[in-house]
Amino acid sequence: MKDYSAIAGEYHSGFGQLAKRIPGPAKAFGELVGSATQDGALSKKTKELIAFGIAITVRCDGCIAAHAKAVLNAGAIREEVAEMIGVAILMGGGPSTVYGAEAMQAYDQFASSEGGAAE
Repeated sequence: MKDYSAIAGEYHSGFGQLAKRIPGPAKAFGELVGSATQDGALSKKTKELIAFGIAITVRCDGCIAAHAKAVLNAGAIREEVAEMIGVAILMGGGPSTVYGAEAMQAYDQFASSEGGAAE
């Protein structure tokens, strides 16, 4: 089983190093993330569920790690994550069954490290 906390840490560390070399694009990306995921017509939780589903379909471990934690912090419960994974499988096919299972493991890892999975 992958350690998604470690994967998230590796991503943040790597991006931090990259940001020193490309501060403008890195800052702009951070601002885009904040702007795109803030509450609006869609809630932050809904937007994070969408991002998490896309992470599954593009098979990005770092994205899965980042959005598993973000979706948990946004208040998504396990059943919502499970239903989102079903949609990701619809859109991504067979490979999304593999990454969907891993995404649920990532969510569960972050949920257990924060005091128990949100049901």
